Amino acid sequence: MKTPSPWVSAVGYFIFFSRWLQAPLYLGLIVAQLIYVVVFMMELWHLAETVWESFAHPGDAEYALAESTIMLGVLGLIDVVMIANLLIMVIIGGYETFVSRIRLDDHPDQPEWLSHVNANVLKVKLAMAIIGISSIHLLKTFIEVGDIRSDGTTAGESVTGETYTMEGVFWQVMIHLTFIISAVALAMIDRWAPHRPATPGDPSVAAAVGGATAGR
Repeated sequence: MKTPSPWVSAVGYFIFFSRWLQAPLYLGLIVAQLIYVVVFMMELWHLAETVWESFAHPGDAEYALAESTIMLGVLGLIDVVMIANLLIMVIIGGYETFVSRIRLDDHPDQPEWLSHVNANVLKVKLAMAIIGISSIHLLKTFIEVGDIRSDGTTAGESVTGETYTMEGVFWQVMIHLTFIISAVALAMIDRWAPHRPATPGDPSVAAAVGGATAGR
């Protein structure tokens, strides 16, 4: 095999070094996650304040608290948490896959999925996370929406006062189904794609050998 010239090697190393340009992007996502922590605390405070006002003014219709209001508030909190989980997967998985190894071997808090993460696995996990977020939004719509007439021209009343139509709800369901079909397609592609054969130094092989030895 012909040895590449020093100039070609230098260009290759420079291109490979350019992966570190993504590091500030992942640091920026950490800042975005901090913002979501603030948003979560604000929504939690607003929910607690709403419940407290309901208890402080019993019998007052203005401060009456419906179960759907609590449910929508909790779903809003879950939505923020799921988006934060999505950010974590993008930050850790993306950095591990495209920038550099984090070297978390034998760390007690190492995520289970990080040991076998690659670009295809990361795509599937991100698709599943997006489906979860879409499910929360769809469930919020089903709770909020009121009596929509079958002709689709009259919007139903919702708990939050937002306007919904049959066409809008229909397309929201269709978008959710599109996310599901996309995730299934990504999972099938990952399943059919040829995988790298395990090498003797592969950690997964060592773990399998260790488990087999322990079972004897």
